[in-house]
Amino acid sequence: MDKEIKSDTWIWVVVQNPGADEQFLGQLDEEKNESFIPAFYNKEDAQQCLIQMKTEKANKYEVQAICFDELAKDAVKNNFMIFMLTGDGEIIKKLAP
Repeated sequence: MDKEIKSDTWIWVVVQNPGADEQFLGQLDEEKNESFIPAFYNKEDAQQCLIQMKTEKANKYEVQAICFDELAKDAVKNNFMIFMLTGDGEIIKKLAP
């Protein structure tokens, strides 16, 4: 299910602490030492994969849609890649914004 992603493509991400102190939930591929933001083509996959991600119990998490361009700007600023994933956490595509 590899789709072309353009700057105006809407994708789904997990937001940590939505509202006041929100940020995108980042992950680390420890084997390759790559920091990335998990992203998904649909909301259901994001919700399914969230239970497999490393999270902190003290934080709240919410799946939200975002325009790829906005996510890419934040990823670049914070030295993260964007990984498009399936609901099972398999990597579909790695994007270096």
